[in-house]
Amino acid sequence: MPLLLSKPFLSFFQLSKPRFFMSHFPNLPPISSPRARLRGVVFDMDGTLTVPVIDFAAMYRAVLGDDEYRRIKAQNPSGIDILHHIEDWDPDKQRKAYDAIADYERRGLDRLQIMPGAAELCGFLDSKKLRRGLITRNVKMAVDLFHERFGITFSPALSREFRPYKPDPAPLLHICSAWEVQPNEVIMIGDSLKDDVACGKRAGAFTCLLDETGRYDSPEYANVEFKPDYKVSSLAEVLSILEAYFELAP
Repeated sequence: MPLLLSKPFLSFFQLSKPRFFMSHFPNLPPISSPRARLRGVVFDMDGTLTVPVIDFAAMYRAVLGDDEYRRIKAQNPSGIDILHHIEDWDPDKQRKAYDAIADYERRGLDRLQIMPGAAELCGFLDSKKLRRGLITRNVKMAVDLFHERFGITFSPALSREFRPYKPDPAPLLHICSAWEVQPNEVIMIGDSLKDDVACGKRAGAFTCLLDETGRYDSPEYANVEFKPDYKVSSLAEVLSILEAYFELAP
């Protein structure tokens, strides 16, 4: 089943009840129906709040080797969970793997840029007094740098040091507990089916997939286990979804 597509530059208010929604997502509530209460938004960081700068394919090859990388990639259409994959390695091999991953992440920090639309979306959430949290598989140093460089803070902001990490629902459930809200009163926004959408759906939250390039329209993703409730090509489109489909209540 195709993923839900929002039309760029066109408000959901203008779309009313598009034929695509009804033919592909018959259970999706029309805009005029009672809207779900939304009390908080949880973001991924790399590729969602920040512009993608890490060459993950090169990182995976550095850790796994070319042959193993190709084998695992062929078996995992949603993407490789490198952190999970190296968990059972012997300590010395695992340490080298973490060092390689950290090296790629450090190089990414030097080029850290905020994603277009992120500041505006966070400003909108502030205006509605909605909570905002962050879950990333990157290290705490990267989160701290984001807060410092761009002056936008998220609380709680959970990094790789929080275990278990995405796609386990534990970090999202931890944030819901800290906020004293139910998971179905929260939406998880991220650019990864295997990490962000899986984490959100397993926790019982709404999910929104950021797919700037349309890569997830590829047939190889048609039969993945977890599909998002919404799919956008930019953070600017998220605002229309929130206003159209949710009661925004702190």
